Amino acid sequence: MSNRRNDRWSRREFLSTAALAGAGTLLGLRSDSLAAEAPPETTRIRLVSIPGVCVAPQYVSEELLRGEGFTDVQYVKLQLGGLYKAFASGDVDVSMAYAPPFIIQIDAGEPILLLGGVHAGCYELFGTDRVRAIRDLRGKTVAIPALGSPHHVFLASMAAYVGIDPRKDINWVTHSVPDSMRLLAETKIDALMGFPPVSQELRAKKIGHVVVNSGADRPWSQYFCCVMASNRDFVRKHPAATKRAMRAILKANQICALEPERAARLLVDKGFTPHYDYALQTMKEIPYGKWRDYDAEDSVRFYALRLQEAGMIKSSPQKIIAQGTDWRFLNELKKELKA
Repeated sequence: MSNRRNDRWSRREFLSTAALAGAGTLLGLRSDSLAAEAPPETTRIRLVSIPGVCVAPQYVSEELLRGEGFTDVQYVKLQLGGLYKAFASGDVDVSMAYAPPFIIQIDAGEPILLLGGVHAGCYELFGTDRVRAIRDLRGKTVAIPALGSPHHVFLASMAAYVGIDPRKDINWVTHSVPDSMRLLAETKIDALMGFPPVSQELRAKKIGHVVVNSGADRPWSQYFCCVMASNRDFVRKHPAATKRAMRAILKANQICALEPERAARLLVDKGFTPHYDYALQTMKEIPYGKWRDYDAEDSVRFYALRLQEAGMIKSSPQKIIAQGTDWRFLNELKKELKA
């Protein structure tokens, strides 16, 4: 849990920015709209804290969440291996993460609801000179943190999309992220998938080269990668809290887009990352603030098809959407948070 403060970004300063953003044209929601809503059914909200800064909007949203009536804002520190289990168990309330592993959980019958997309384009595939395209991964060695990790799921989806069977045609090896970076530099592996700040560090140190940038290369750049999700029981018991939490994250999403320097400084000051330069680069590279330009249901459908091709789920996209999504709050917020 992170509650660190710093004189460079006081709570009063951030609240002033949030109040201005909430009342004016920056975020488009009139203050009387909030006053007319029911208060949150719970004043505690738990979000995840993971080793990565692409989910910056949920970190930037802390004071916005307090403005929504949450007096106890907690960031549950998790490694990627336990991230999705925490949603299924109800140890996390409303938070962001990469969409496809959620789809795998829904296919397995876990009580998870996808609520709306936040941004696209955070993963990048890095390779040695032996890998110039996804098709070159056939017969190659690829490092991932763990089988079933977001890195594994995304790259397996990419491979299946171009006709490679990720279960047979790729030699997966599991290593920590630092070890994977070292092995790529030594050309002892052929590729790895990275997301901020790893991708920024790899580029800065000129380790490998970018094979696929999911923020720029089609079709991956056309779909949400990070989405908001919750446990089904939390949404059922706390609909007002769910909507308020989502609104805070979407407002913070816009702040990341319009004030990248301030958002990056907040991430450092609050202890979510030690690297301001990498955080700022992330804020500028990821299309924060364009959440209206993508279709959340289309993204779920696209990834569900890819996961079927990769042999990772059995359910149809229609079943995943019917059982594991709830877009009602997103649709309301699209009307309230004017473009």
